[in-house]
Amino acid sequence: LRSVTRVAAVGETRWEQARASERAAGEGGYGAHFARLVDEGADIEGEARLADVLAPRGGWILDAGSGMGRVGGALVARGHRVVGVDFDPEILDQSRRTYPDLPVVDSRLDELTPQLLSAAGFPTAYDLVVCVGNVMTLLAPDSERTVLANLAALLAPDGRLLVGFAVSGGPSSFARQYPLEDFVADYESVGLEVVHRFASYDLQPFRPGGDYAVHVLARA
Repeated sequence: LRSVTRVAAVGETRWEQARASERAAGEGGYGAHFARLVDEGADIEGEARLADVLAPRGGWILDAGSGMGRVGGALVARGHRVVGVDFDPEILDQSRRTYPDLPVVDSRLDELTPQLLSAAGFPTAYDLVVCVGNVMTLLAPDSERTVLANLAALLAPDGRLLVGFAVSGGPSSFARQYPLEDFVADYESVGLEVVHRFASYDLQPFRPGGDYAVHVLARA
């Protein structure tokens, strides 16, 4: 992979800004929203179904930005070996309570390295890396290429990276507007190429002007 210059001190993530705003407003936010959907029996496994198809049976999957564990937990239930990564203490606690069979590592994605995973007792190469749920639009500003390089470095030789996010009209006022052409430039700069591009996790075709994009990427 091509080298990526990293900034020593990475700034606050857009996720942290959104969470601070939610707390100030007394809102439950992301965790409470998905806990309610789980209790109501809603279908929250669309991303996991696609990830399941992309991974070999019993494959190693890294859920990057795993949140409260809904995707990783669903993949564990399908027989995969999954490691979640997130850094929000409240969300990590919710994940461990809701999906106790899903191991999670406490790390920002711009600081995630093979050494960190190895020190925690987990593999350093994965059949599939999953980064969905608008994680890419809630990173720290100007850290997108660092994150993509970090995730690419964790792919097994034939591994793939599943990424999905809103290219317009993101999930909160703090989310980045991340046009498709910017994302393409970012992943190509770290040695990744597109294998598939869709508009949704049920494989609807992507058309110019669409507001959501799902990419399957691999090393070029």
